[in-house]
Amino acid sequence: MNEVTKEANAHFKLDERLEADCEFVANIGVCSLLLMNNASVPWFILVPSVMQATELTELPMEQQQQVLHEMNQVAAMVTSLYNPDKLNIGALGNVVSQLHIHVIGRFTNDPAWPNPVWGQLAANAYSEAQLEQQLTKIRACLGL
Repeated sequence: MNEVTKEANAHFKLDERLEADCEFVANIGVCSLLLMNNASVPWFILVPSVMQATELTELPMEQQQQVLHEMNQVAAMVTSLYNPDKLNIGALGNVVSQLHIHVIGRFTNDPAWPNPVWGQLAANAYSEAQLEQQLTKIRACLGL
């Protein structure tokens, strides 16, 4: 990471909607990994710590490749821990413009299947015990 990037990251601020809806898992490189606080599906969000980025294509190629590497790590973790029927991976940004990538494990019996999860899932926050259990196994799987 060069000095300009380090300086930009020092001033990075997570969008308040992501902060309100998610639990912090870990910094895994250029991205912060968040867990959506809805136990209906294993829903993770990667947020590159890059000021004012709204599109992956705005990042220098080296950072794009690092973000994709981290996305693949998270996808492998979701597959390993939850064995989903399908992975939904996307960077929409229609509501939260800050660059972020959703990695969601989907199941043919989940409450939103086969539709997208956005706006389809009832609130289903993790209990404190469930959250601690999830964070522990996620971090262990990622080697953190």
